Amino acid sequence: MAADARNLTEKPVPEAAAGPAPAGPAPAAAEQPTAAHPARRASRVPPPPDGGPPAFAAPAHLPLPDATGPREATTRLVAHGCWYPSADPAGLRVAYICDRGGVPQLWVGPADGDEAHLLDTEPDPVQEVSWSPDGRWIAYTTAPGGGEHTRVLCVRPDGTDRHLLAGAEPGSSAHLGCWAHDGSAVAVTVAVPTAAPAPPYAEAEPGPPGWQHRDGDAVLLGGTPHTESGPAASAPLTASAGLRDRHTAAQAGFGDGLSAYLIDPDGVAAPVLLAAEQDAATLRVCDLSRDGELALLRRGPRGRREAVVIRTTDHATTCVVPVADGDPWIGRFSPRADTLWLRSDAHREFAVLLAAALDPTGQPRGWSVAAERADSDLELLHVDHDGGTAVLAWNVRGVSEVEVRDTHPSATAGPVTGPPRRVPLPHQVVTRIVDAGPRRLVLALSGSQRRPGVWWLPEGVALVRTPWSSRDEDSVPPGRPPVRPVQLSLTARDGLPLHGWYYRAPGRGPGEPAPCVIHLHGGPEEQERPVLNPLYHEILGRGLDIFAPDVRGSSGYGRSFVDADLGRGRFAALDDVADCAGHAVLAGPADPARLAVMGRSYGGYLTFASLVWHPDLFRTGVAVCGMSDFATFFEGTEPWIAQSAAHKYGHPERDRELLHALSPMSRIDALRAPVLAVHGEHDTNVPPGESEQFVRAARERGLTAELLTLRDEGHEFLRADNRRLFRRAAADWLQRHLGG
Repeated sequence: MAADARNLTEKPVPEAAAGPAPAGPAPAAAEQPTAAHPARRASRVPPPPDGGPPAFAAPAHLPLPDATGPREATTRLVAHGCWYPSADPAGLRVAYICDRGGVPQLWVGPADGDEAHLLDTEPDPVQEVSWSPDGRWIAYTTAPGGGEHTRVLCVRPDGTDRHLLAGAEPGSSAHLGCWAHDGSAVAVTVAVPTAAPAPPYAEAEPGPPGWQHRDGDAVLLGGTPHTESGPAASAPLTASAGLRDRHTAAQAGFGDGLSAYLIDPDGVAAPVLLAAEQDAATLRVCDLSRDGELALLRRGPRGRREAVVIRTTDHATTCVVPVADGDPWIGRFSPRADTLWLRSDAHREFAVLLAAALDPTGQPRGWSVAAERADSDLELLHVDHDGGTAVLAWNVRGVSEVEVRDTHPSATAGPVTGPPRRVPLPHQVVTRIVDAGPRRLVLALSGSQRRPGVWWLPEGVALVRTPWSSRDEDSVPPGRPPVRPVQLSLTARDGLPLHGWYYRAPGRGPGEPAPCVIHLHGGPEEQERPVLNPLYHEILGRGLDIFAPDVRGSSGYGRSFVDADLGRGRFAALDDVADCAGHAVLAGPADPARLAVMGRSYGGYLTFASLVWHPDLFRTGVAVCGMSDFATFFEGTEPWIAQSAAHKYGHPERDRELLHALSPMSRIDALRAPVLAVHGEHDTNVPPGESEQFVRAARERGLTAELLTLRDEGHEFLRADNRRLFRRAAADWLQRHLGG
């Protein structure tokens, strides 16, 4: 299914979550609104009137024991990864996620020293980290048991006073939003499955100009009106309507009940309701104005994300703008809230930096493009605390390019940016950019020669690797240097340009035919990036080449390419897999008699499907967390995932025939090759039954099929022992069936 991001490509998550509670926050008993606490002043917002959707799962402050166990920088994995940094206000210390203990955990270390230590020694994988602007707290999300349901916690920078903010109730989930700028509150979205009967499904509206419509048995859902001056504002919304309006065209009845709250980390003030949706895919609070009067939210399913600005005093919506998928931190207000900066692909092929001047009520006066590049997406946007500098990361065919621009108003053109100043990168991909005190930045980087690491950028100085990040020379075991891939381009049978990265196994002669694995990424909106993948390194060490293409539906090549697999276009995506395999043979050194197909999540679906659509092309396949039947997938997945998936694959009722035709199980009699399926036991994104039924059906037909179930894992494999087991099992299987 999905990756957005942490993977960098950020995996779509229920940007929200938690369980039943009173309809709205209880009044605060001990805290009164003051001018010094604008976020708490928003507690005067009235609750939704009678008859409107309730606020779902108002969270409660739950103290937890301080983390126990060794806190020193004990290292289980020398070649570890560090990612998702967040610095303290002075830029002296950095909180980050690191797997050096065998599982992604919360660590903190000095920017220019190596005395890193654990803040939470629990085994639950950590997914996001955010240091409060006043320096008193670090908020973070964890995934108990490695599954899909997440919780939001807070801890002091010294590791004390650890407590749960949201996500404790069974079946619930919680997701982290932004901090109030004074540190008085942190935004959290809570989600619980909607128990009410599903209302009728909304009719689809025509899409915006230039968007490809789905054909056959499926239609394009959503759309946002457009005016000559830019994206139009949505009709005002009442508190009872939450954020739902006609532009969402949601698949009602699929989504969770989502509620976004401001939560006092000290547990003094009651939670403050910002917004609620009854059936929704995602909802995240991305920024709050300094005075607490405006909130910037990101909502909507994959491929139909929207930025929404609301006034916290009356819940009125002031504007709605389409924004790109990918990194969820879509934009920011200027310090005086007179400018809104957004990373958006509204009515464009590629994401750009949009700017709008805002009037005192939060209404946009007009929109302008502040920065853009031809044929490249703006992938990451960071605006510094003072609002004077914007840092932009562009995706140039999978490789990052970072530039810094000064921001300032213009009397004639509205908000504008100055000329770009390039930031040289030591590695190919940047996944996060944050402030590290005045005029300093912290970046998370990765590349084909190194594990993910954290680097800091002093003003006017080149990037410096933090001492606690893994060294390049420790990225892989001695004697087996990582392989730098070569980018290949080809043309699909219908004329669509495709691209991918080819990894040549060490020791092979330039023209020597080699067994080759076609590896397919998830999403499908993810993109293959030139980053060090331990799985690839394991396979390459067995003498097998790897070609990792971006078939249609992948990001990084424009919105039309992302939408090219919608509806019946997914049949063409299956043809892309075969075309990529053929190109690996014709343009590369792949042996046509020794080809395999492998992928995870949506790539796992493509693996199952390729084995039955092209049964004579591949000698074997390895499908990881893949869908085998869309009907059973929709029945078993999380509601928020079903909400987004219906927009991408088709509606499980209206598009039943199309989804059946696209399901690998509908063609299982065509299977000829042995298959290995791998799944996490706690996966509720793509339930394990999807792999089980395919393996069972293959065995019933007398074919070789095996299933590897990884304990204490969800849709992502996060524990070192399980990752190692998976890599070796997959490489063993491929080597056995392809030869080395």
